[in-house]
Amino acid sequence: MKAILVNNDKSLRWDEVPNPVLTEDEVLIKVEYAALNRADLLQREGDYPPPEGCPEWMGLEVSGEIVEMTEGAKAKSNYKIGDKVCALLGGGGYAEYVSVKYDMCMPVPENCTMAEAAAIPEAFATAYLKLFFEGHAKAGDTLLMQAGASGLASVIIPMAKAFGLRVITTVISDPKNIQHLGADLVVDTRVQNLPEILKKEEAEGRAIDIAIDCLGGQNLGDCLPYVKYGCRWIVIAALAGANTTIDLKNIYKKNIRIVGSTLRSRTPEMKAEILSKLVNEVWEKVANGDIKPTVYKVLPIIEAEEAHDILYRGENIGKVVLKVQ
Repeated sequence: MKAILVNNDKSLRWDEVPNPVLTEDEVLIKVEYAALNRADLLQREGDYPPPEGCPEWMGLEVSGEIVEMTEGAKAKSNYKIGDKVCALLGGGGYAEYVSVKYDMCMPVPENCTMAEAAAIPEAFATAYLKLFFEGHAKAGDTLLMQAGASGLASVIIPMAKAFGLRVITTVISDPKNIQHLGADLVVDTRVQNLPEILKKEEAEGRAIDIAIDCLGGQNLGDCLPYVKYGCRWIVIAALAGANTTIDLKNIYKKNIRIVGSTLRSRTPEMKAEILSKLVNEVWEKVANGDIKPTVYKVLPIIEAEEAHDILYRGENIGKVVLKVQ
């Protein structure tokens, strides 16, 4: 089969690789679409190696058709050959075929295209992890979602709204670009000061309960004085800088929790639990349109380099997806 490989100069090529060999409880998926994540860029640059046992090529989420199953997968799941699924991977999605344990698969939600389905597993699992496992979100809470035009925000904002949260988000582009996501307040940080906005929100009784922050930088420390008592500030990346200054007295007086969190580092058992909860608690909201994956652009797999460039330039609003078959 073929997959996208990284050359020594970090360019990409579509080249021959060995076919997957199924191990216990795995299924073989003929990949139709593979979605991009920023982790793919880090892996391409050599900064985010795949977990042990995973293929060297990139790709954390796919959609496609089950074409082969081990006896264990047949016995332990309700899947059958020919089923359309989407799957969460440790790596290897930029390829014609991928093997994955059955409990890393989910049925494609009703009213969802295969391109949209490929954009679900990593983003939706990450969103659910941050909101409900780390953030303990409940109806009536206020969420700050940084980088509202990102692929992850395109899932977290509507998911939070569907479960009754109030959402504040930030952008560095025209706020109208994310109007469809339904955030209650969009802060354009090109012209607005986020700590000042949060200070005003706190004064009016609307301080944030949860923050999901992929930016970090000094703004993190500057915002913390204006969060609600018991706030959970969840750090998932540091795109705006790895350092900040924090008033520690404020942390313990307000009982603030600063939580570092990544999905990739979780155990397979926890990932399977999250996927199960998505199917049981979220799929109905996807089917009825309350939550919908936002696909920015679909490109053929041989144009993976151009697809990466879209993420490097930060121009996407939602997910970029590669068409494999």
